[in-house]
Amino acid sequence: MSSTLVPEDARIRDYLDDRLQTAADLESLDVLLDNIKSQQTLLRQQLKEAKDEHANATEKSHASAQALREKEAASREQQAKIQQTLMEFTHADTYDVAMARFKIIRGSIHQVEIARAYLELGKEAEALSKSCAANVEKNVDQAIINYEQLESLAKGLPALQESSEGAAPQLVDYVLSTAATSRTTIFDHLASELESTLKQIGWPKPSATIPDNLSSKWSEQIGRLLDLQKPELRKAADVNATRSSKEEPVVLAPLEILVRPLALRFQYHFSGERLTNRLEKPEYFLNHVLELIDEYSGFVQENIQSHLVKHYRDGDLSFTPAYVDATSAWITALMPVLRRKLQGILPKIVKQSNLFSNLINEVMAFDGKLADDWDYVPLSTAIPFRGLSHFILSDLEYFPAWFAVERDFALARYDAIISDRSTGNLDFDSVDSRTTKPSKAAIRVNDLLETITDRYRSLSAFHQKMKFLIDIQIAVFDKFHNRLHEGLEAYLTRTSTVGRTVHGVGQGDNADLSGTNGLDRICRVFGSAEYLEKAMRDWSEDTFFLDLWEELQYRSRNKGQIKGDLTMMDIAAKTSATITEKDKPTELQGALFDETAASYRRLRVRSESVLVDTITYDLRNALRSYTKVNTWASMSSSGSTGHSQTAELDAPVRLLEEYMTFLASALGTSSLRRVIRHIGLNAQTYLYDQVLLRHVFSTAGAAQFAADIRGLSHVFDRHTGPRQGSRSLSKLVEAVKLLSLPVKGETPIEGGEKLEQNDELRQPGLWEVERRVFASNESAREVLEDMGIALVSETEAREVLKKRAEIAS
Repeated sequence: MSSTLVPEDARIRDYLDDRLQTAADLESLDVLLDNIKSQQTLLRQQLKEAKDEHANATEKSHASAQALREKEAASREQQAKIQQTLMEFTHADTYDVAMARFKIIRGSIHQVEIARAYLELGKEAEALSKSCAANVEKNVDQAIINYEQLESLAKGLPALQESSEGAAPQLVDYVLSTAATSRTTIFDHLASELESTLKQIGWPKPSATIPDNLSSKWSEQIGRLLDLQKPELRKAADVNATRSSKEEPVVLAPLEILVRPLALRFQYHFSGERLTNRLEKPEYFLNHVLELIDEYSGFVQENIQSHLVKHYRDGDLSFTPAYVDATSAWITALMPVLRRKLQGILPKIVKQSNLFSNLINEVMAFDGKLADDWDYVPLSTAIPFRGLSHFILSDLEYFPAWFAVERDFALARYDAIISDRSTGNLDFDSVDSRTTKPSKAAIRVNDLLETITDRYRSLSAFHQKMKFLIDIQIAVFDKFHNRLHEGLEAYLTRTSTVGRTVHGVGQGDNADLSGTNGLDRICRVFGSAEYLEKAMRDWSEDTFFLDLWEELQYRSRNKGQIKGDLTMMDIAAKTSATITEKDKPTELQGALFDETAASYRRLRVRSESVLVDTITYDLRNALRSYTKVNTWASMSSSGSTGHSQTAELDAPVRLLEEYMTFLASALGTSSLRRVIRHIGLNAQTYLYDQVLLRHVFSTAGAAQFAADIRGLSHVFDRHTGPRQGSRSLSKLVEAVKLLSLPVKGETPIEGGEKLEQNDELRQPGLWEVERRVFASNESAREVLEDMGIALVSETEAREVLKKRAEIAS
């Protein structure tokens, strides 16, 4: 066998090597050869079949290609004939020109088809209209059916016209006007029939009833009117479903007819020169309508309610109270009477501020009575009644004029409050004795602001409420804040050394700013700021302002726009900065009066600081002679038995008593304790630095100083409760306790060794304490803890002990 083998020979050799590996395998050589031959035969058969299939496929492919070529040729021939025909039809020399002319012709044909369709619609509409007119007298039920068909046809025409690019507008108008005319014809006929029945029952007498012999006729007439109006009501409901600002419901036809004689009576009484028609008394005609509602609500409930339920209980109309509740429908039917009256008188009084404002107030009160007394929600129980005030202010666009009037009134009342000099005094009678007393002006301003809230509480438009809140309510808050701030600054200017020099005021010329007179001026600012700050916190929890705040947050998060000249940034600057934060605010963050309340809070804190500083300044001046007492070291035990108050302390105590008495009457409990605590801390610092650390004390001198400190503490405690005021002197008390330790072996002076009621009668001796305090910090801390001293440090304790004459010498 050759050493170089082709691939086929190599595979044969591998196959034989695999099958013939031993001598025993040679015995099966014949079987192996038979298998190979059978496999060869099978492979040859499969090869033949594959060749036959390939030949058939090739033949079919050639045939298909030939057929396609023939079809292509036929198509080209047909296209050439079509082009030639089109050119001949359009009398064109080229195919492109022929196509352009053909498109024009096709468009004309399309217009003809549309015109034909509209013509058919016009014929159908005309036929329905004629049928309505023919059946009104003899078969009004069929006329109503024809009208419903005509109305359905007219309803679909605007959308069809839009899809047809505005074709045949005259025909659309014709169909719409035909439907309206047919409706009017049927309505007039039904109205005349119902009016005839009403005359028979004596309408509009409140005592009118439907007798049995007219009951069937009454039901037919009411039912037909309701059926006639169904398309109109459905159309109005569909329109409202697509609007965010809903239209008022339609007046039901039977009730419109019932109102006619009442409307004539209304016009008779409230027009012309009659005494009942007075511009300054809009409550006359408003109350008259309320009386009509009350007088006739029983009639409509008894004779109309069942028909409304029967005709409108199924479908979307059942969700509108004005269509399924007779009383709501009756009120809705009376509203056009009032709207016409208001439209007539508004132009006459809009320039007369008092009359205009009075009219709006009376209309709002009328709206409130409808909502409260009659539960009037004509559109839906989920949509509050917007009222006639919305009709005047939004629909007729009188809001800017009314807002200007209310703003001028509010500012005029504010100016009147401020110009009254008596309103600057503290009001001790209008608030609880345990609360801080505001000025009379603050209380009257708060009343004014509450009145303003009542003015716009019933408004339905969000932007109108925000306009009132920011441009009137918060504006008044800001004006009063500025006045309080200016008053505080004026006080500081006149009482400062520089201020007295600049204004040429002598020390004795400031009697109205010194003593309790000066405290009174500061407390006016402090009390007014605290009072209005609390009022704003209370308002922020009011349901009305909470709803406003939630709506404002919603609009801010959803980038909602606000009508008018207000922007979200302007509103945030006046209300709360949280509404413009990128992070979603939680329910606990922010309120409508955040910014304004914060300004009053800052003013309250500052005026409180001025109050404390003023009292501290006067008290330090009064204590100046006391700090100059230099007999502490020379006092002896034999001359000090009762420990009466040091003479130089009498004036400071009288001053403090006078101030505390005034503060107790002017400030609330918490504010008083807070102020006295700060005053006590300041007095403590002054006495500690100017007396204790600057003088040397004998045992008797220390006891006398302790008695003086107790006297000051008692003044504080008398006005704030036991141990309340003295807590602010606690460090000084501890230091004096350490200072007044008895020398070992010396008889303790009565009262001198005990500064507080709970102290032990037996105190450690001076030398024992001195030894332990100066030994080490740890030892000092232990002895101070044993003595109950916590506020005096180890270093301070050593300084205090050095002020004892026995140790200092």
